[in-house]
Amino acid sequence: MSISDINQRRGLAMRLCRVYLIISAFCALFGFIYEIFSHEVYSYYMIYAFGFPLIGGALPSILLALSKRCPMPSIGTRYLWHSAIAALTVGSIVKGVLDIYGTTSRLVYIYFLAGIIFACVGVLAQIIASAASGERHDEKMTSSDSDT
Repeated sequence: MSISDINQRRGLAMRLCRVYLIISAFCALFGFIYEIFSHEVYSYYMIYAFGFPLIGGALPSILLALSKRCPMPSIGTRYLWHSAIAALTVGSIVKGVLDIYGTTSRLVYIYFLAGIIFACVGVLAQIIASAASGERHDEKMTSSDSDT
C-alpha cells in the first residue's frame, strides 16, 4: 500500500468520524431538548440514542484511521454498516418518543432487528472480502516466488 493510499484511507476514516460525531451530538441535543418538554417523563432509549453513532460509527472510524494494517472496508460493506447504525439510532429515538408519550408498539423492534441484520451482513461481507483479498495476495506471492 502506498503512502497516498494510506493518507486517502485515513482521510476518509476521519471524515466518517466527524460525520458520526456530528450525528451523535445532534442525537444528544435532540434527546436533551425533547426531555425538557416531556413533563419529567424520561426514556433511556431517548437519552442514550447518541450511543449508536458514537460507539458504532465514530469509534470504529477512529480505530480505522489509526490502524496501519486494517484495510478500508468496501463501499458496500460501509453502506451496510451505515444502514445498521441509522436503523438502530432511529429505532432508539422512535422507541424513546413512544415511551415518553406513554404508548407501546411492537413494530418499533423491527428497527432493532433490521439494524442487527445489517450489521451482521456488513461484518460478514467484510470477512469474506478480506479472505478473498488474502487469497489473491497469497496467489501473487506464490506466482512471484515460482518465477524466480
